[in-house]
Amino acid sequence: MGHSQADKAKSRERILDAAAIQIRELGLDGLGIAELMKSAKLTHGGFYGHFDSRDELISDALAKALSKGGPESARLGGKNGPRSLKALLNTYLSKAHRDDRSAGCAVAALAGEVARSDRRTRDVMTSYLSQYFDKVANLVEGNQPDESAIAIVCTMVGAVALSRVARDRPMSDKILRAAQRSILDLVKCREAAEE
Repeated sequence: MGHSQADKAKSRERILDAAAIQIRELGLDGLGIAELMKSAKLTHGGFYGHFDSRDELISDALAKALSKGGPESARLGGKNGPRSLKALLNTYLSKAHRDDRSAGCAVAALAGEVARSDRRTRDVMTSYLSQYFDKVANLVEGNQPDESAIAIVCTMVGAVALSRVARDRPMSDKILRAAQRSILDLVKCREAAEE
C-alpha cells in the first residue's frame, strides 16, 4: 500500500470512529456529514473520496459501532476466555453502561432506527445479532442459541434502552436491577428443568 493509500485508509477509519460515536449519541438521523468531517479533522468535500453515499457511511459506521459495543464493551470475552453470565450482566446492566451512550451498546441505542433503515444497514445489525445470540448462548448453555439466549439478549437490550428513557434515576436504576433479576431467574428455572 502506497503512502497516500495508507493515509486514505487512516482517514477513513477516523471518519468511521467519529461516526460510530455520533450515531450512538445522536441516532442515525443525527449524523451530519459536515460536523462529522470536522470532528475527524477532515474537509467536508473529502467525504466522497471515502464513501459513495451517506447510506454507505451509516452502514459502515453501524458495523464499527457494533464491533465496539454490546458484548465487546461489556467484556464478554477476556484474556482468560469467556466470562460468566453474571459478570456480563453486572457490566451490561450497569449505571456506567446506561450513562455512556457514546461507547455503549449500539443495539440498545439504535435498534428502533435501524428497523426503519435501508436493507444494508438492517443486514449489518441482523448479522451482529446472530453472533450476539451465539455468544450469550455459550455463556448459558454452551451451544447454539435457543429461546433462552435470545430472551436474555432482548431483556438486556430493552432494559438499557428503557433505563436511558426514564428521566427518574430511581426508576432507571430499578429497570436495570429488575432485568438482571429476571435473567438470573430465567437461568435458574432452565437449570432446574434440566435436572
